[in-house]
Amino acid sequence: MKKYLLLISLLLLTGCGKIDKDKLINSFKDSVESARSYVVDGKMEIYNAEDTFSYDVKVYYMDDDYFKVNMVNTLSNHEQVILRNNNDVYVVTPSLNKSYKFVSEWPYNSSQSYILNSLAKDIGNDKEIEFQEDKDSYTLKVDVDYPNNDELKYELLQFDKKMNLKNVSVYDGDDIVAIKVDFIKIDYKANLSKDDFDVNAVIDSNCCGNEIENSEETSALKDIIYPLYVPANTYLKNREFVNTDNGERVILTFNGEKNFVLIEEKSVLSDKFEVIPVYGDPLMLNDTIGALSSNSLSWTSNNVDYYLASNDLSTSEILSIAGSMSVSNIVSEK
Repeated sequence: MKKYLLLISLLLLTGCGKIDKDKLINSFKDSVESARSYVVDGKMEIYNAEDTFSYDVKVYYMDDDYFKVNMVNTLSNHEQVILRNNNDVYVVTPSLNKSYKFVSEWPYNSSQSYILNSLAKDIGNDKEIEFQEDKDSYTLKVDVDYPNNDELKYELLQFDKKMNLKNVSVYDGDDIVAIKVDFIKIDYKANLSKDDFDVNAVIDSNCCGNEIENSEETSALKDIIYPLYVPANTYLKNREFVNTDNGERVILTFNGEKNFVLIEEKSVLSDKFEVIPVYGDPLMLNDTIGALSSNSLSWTSNNVDYYLASNDLSTSEILSIAGSMSVSNIVSEK
């Protein structure tokens, strides 16, 4: 009997059952890769200078390439849905009765901190993952791949002592948190079907919103919002007002070393649901999801539609200009 007790003690002392980096990685990857479908409830925060943008996030996944992400801005209650079924990608904006349809490889073409498959892919691509054990948690430090934002360098995945993923924080090159996702609940045995990823079902269940009412007063653009960032040796050359069937549009032309055009107009609720084809990718901005192409970016924020286009700007410069147009930093005149 004493021999058996001694053997058990020796096994415990030598670390039998101890959680190490490989065990944690394999546990997480096995959970994701073996799941035929899953549902994630979480909260996401995006940090930009002094601003914090918060979202309630719900992610649905089913094997054979089906994804659906519901995002609700907690401040404005603005809701958008990113949907992939087979090879089609949509961003549905219920409040505008509108959807963008993309020719895109989303979500495979970039790291996505709120999608488990993307986190598993990041882990698989990094051969030098750092592992840390604390009193109440385990942490993995993993390189990220954000082709449209090369300032983002790595993410920390934090797990509890039962190896459940609790949160992910994405850091820039200065070790400052840019994105944080808290995972409230992960159901690896969700009973989902193709009907849950049907774009028409998403439209029917969400539309039409009542955030925007079309009227002469609400269709007027009250403020012009100028970017706080423009590339060096580039300046505002012209400001033009154009009356359209839906209201007023302003066209800002910037000239210099990096020429670009910025168009702003009040958002209009469509009478019928419209699908707008886009050759590009859905992109998470501060407080909304935009449509990014090779030389342009369109997005809607606070009931204003924006379109930025240039043959001179890099993608990172386009995103920097758009990111500098936060509502809390409005520089406006009319």
